[in-house]
Amino acid sequence: MNQTHSLVLILNLTLLCMVAIHGTTGAPIQSDFIRSSCKATHYPALCVQSLMTYAPSVRHSPRQLAQAALTVSLTRARSTSAFINQLSPKPDQARSRQAGAIKDCLDTMQDGVDRLRQSIKEMNRMGRIHTRQFRWHLSNVQTWVSAALTDENTCLDSVSHNAGPAVRAAVRKRVVEVAQVTSNALALVNRLAPRY
Repeated sequence: MNQTHSLVLILNLTLLCMVAIHGTTGAPIQSDFIRSSCKATHYPALCVQSLMTYAPSVRHSPRQLAQAALTVSLTRARSTSAFINQLSPKPDQARSRQAGAIKDCLDTMQDGVDRLRQSIKEMNRMGRIHTRQFRWHLSNVQTWVSAALTDENTCLDSVSHNAGPAVRAAVRKRVVEVAQVTSNALALVNRLAPRY
């Protein structure tokens, strides 16, 4: 067996191993793209963990990755809003400081959900990069995701100062995670800005 034939055989075996392990030959490369992109975020491990399932659809598209990150953020924000809504007090407790904090937190989280939903719609209108239209829509997305992040932090502040320990801990755990995935989404959106 000559050296070239041996090299071809080794390459083919490597390819077969990749297919067996990952299902497709592109999966490790797509995973690498997500890992390298997530290095630009404040919470890279959470970024990778929350976006890895999107690897097949994202491929190597920064725009698709940002869209996936916004989807993750919206899904978690909705879930957290529903959780906070379940904590809403009964009518006889509605005047307590904790009740006010929960209501404020819920209002700001729902506002954040609306902004994230708007951002995802706006991503679909961006058009081609380096156009005025692209910059306009990107600016809207950046503004709305930043506002959603502010909403999440406002919710945390309200609960931290006015809710009891059990409610504070339960809400904080969920809202912090939403704020972290939203921060990651904003970082990935910001990477779409054209460099001149």
